[in-house]
Amino acid sequence: MVIRCVQQVSHGEKMRLRHHWVPLDSMSVYMPVAVMASEDQRFLTHHGFDFTEIGHAIDERRSGKRIRGGSTISQQTAKNVFLWPSRSWLRKGLEVYFTALIEVVWGKHRIMEVYLNSIEMGDGIYGAEAVAQLHFGRSSKDLTRPNCALIAATLPKPLQYDSAHPSAYMLKRQSAIMQQMRHIDLFPEK
Repeated sequence: MVIRCVQQVSHGEKMRLRHHWVPLDSMSVYMPVAVMASEDQRFLTHHGFDFTEIGHAIDERRSGKRIRGGSTISQQTAKNVFLWPSRSWLRKGLEVYFTALIEVVWGKHRIMEVYLNSIEMGDGIYGAEAVAQLHFGRSSKDLTRPNCALIAATLPKPLQYDSAHPSAYMLKRQSAIMQQMRHIDLFPEK
């Protein structure tokens, strides 16, 4: 959040920051399910690193396909909270360290709570509560299953995709996420 605000000011833009922290238990039960369906389907079973997805990402890179990430929600949380957004071996090494640390110290409930409160969900919009209020006119507790899937559909590129004005591609992605959500249990209570 701080880095984005500095970037905005350094580009001569007005600083945009919408953020309101809410506990995970005060969000829709579908929000963690939607992000797991979209970003990390094995979140509840891995210990910070999904070696299956990392292997797929490496294989795709070797075969010349588009570069995609194999980062878990835990890794993204470590990066978003403790590190900077650029790609480097140093940052990746620190990400591994912080991911292992938060998996041990915080646990899955806290990692998901921090992720859903710190993830960028639009231009100057951070966290589920801010996007719920700005794009859907309601609290994150009142988001529906389709609302949550649409928000999750923006996460690969939150500055390009807009849950308030979804494109045809976004609606297709929302539908695919909703299909995947059927295979993921509700997030366990604390």
